[in-house]
Amino acid sequence: MLLLEIVSPEGHLFKGGVTSVTVPGIDGEFQMLNNHANIVSVLAKGNIKVEVPDFATNTEFSTKFMKSEKDKKFLLPIQSGTLELKDNRIIILVD
Repeated sequence: MLLLEIVSPEGHLFKGGVTSVTVPGIDGEFQMLNNHANIVSVLAKGNIKVEVPDFATNTEFSTKFMKSEKDKKFLLPIQSGTLELKDNRIIILVD
């Protein structure tokens, strides 16, 4: 399982174990699964899609996430950001 942390200037939006994360990279959308190769990327405007068994976030930020009925993922709209994945730990800084 991947450990995901999403941080914005407002605070920590999410931290927990996830099955997969899909992000809007500047060259197109891409997905990360368990044991993905290490990567650093700049993110474009779009949605971060999080597949998680039990979704829990700080109640202060819960309204920022939407649930996709189509594929049962949680969506977080972003304007831009950066991502680092190393050793199954993803840190995403968003605007």
